Amino acid sequence: MRDRTFGLLLTLPALALLSAVVLYPLVGSLTTSLFDQSLVLPGRSFAGLANFEAVLGRQFWPTLRNTLVFTVGATAAPVAIGMALALALNTRLKGRAVLRGLFLLPWVIPGVVVSFVWLWIFNANYGLLNGLLTSMHLIDEPIVWLGSPGTAMAAVIVAKTWASFPWIMVMLLAGLQTVPAALHEAAALDGAGAVNRFWHVTLPHLRGILGIVVLLEVIWNLQHFDMIYVLTHGGPAGSTTTFAVAVYDTAFKAFDLGQASALGALWLVLILGLTVVYVRLSERGEPT
Repeated sequence: MRDRTFGLLLTLPALALLSAVVLYPLVGSLTTSLFDQSLVLPGRSFAGLANFEAVLGRQFWPTLRNTLVFTVGATAAPVAIGMALALALNTRLKGRAVLRGLFLLPWVIPGVVVSFVWLWIFNANYGLLNGLLTSMHLIDEPIVWLGSPGTAMAAVIVAKTWASFPWIMVMLLAGLQTVPAALHEAAALDGAGAVNRFWHVTLPHLRGILGIVVLLEVIWNLQHFDMIYVLTHGGPAGSTTTFAVAVYDTAFKAFDLGQASALGALWLVLILGLTVVYVRLSERGEPT
């Protein structure tokens, strides 16, 4: 048996599993987007592009805006915090081994559990955050963090940031430990300060791993569902309704599988473009 044939036979089980759990549902969803189909009523009728027209005219653009706001905020904040903590833990900080373990706790806790913790923190009546702000005389009356369109998205981003910064910290810390100490010593001898060494020595060396981390966070945040749904259910007034929440609500609350599939297809195009960028960056073979 030729090597190519043998290799193909070895991949057949994985290809069969991929087809069953990914390709078949994907093709089924794309097909459903062209039909007028209900979750509770039997039968369906061909609708062409009517579902796409309805979605684009009604909910796509507000949902896209909310998704992008959440994605940018829930990516930039944990990356900044993860970078700062990685830089701190890469020094000879006392107790850094214990701190590394403690900082990983938010990441290993299930997302739903984290959501309920932050649901309590943000509670307007007995929440920890309002209690602290009141005791410090920073507010005169409780703030409804999750019930106001002006603060709900920020609250969700804070909760997501707390849950996701640890893995970013670990990835960047691993990258920092591969930066040759000789480069920092040479830069210091040339008179470069800590800030200049970071921008001109550390950051260029981390460019590859930082790019991968940011792209993965963007892709994951574009698909994020559990925290948003537990904390706000997409409210108030749709201010935190992202694509994940919109597809769920359209399919399982409005029972409209056709429009839910159309919205999912548009969502897929957005994620697919970023996935292509991730694969290209991974194949470039930049040092990590």
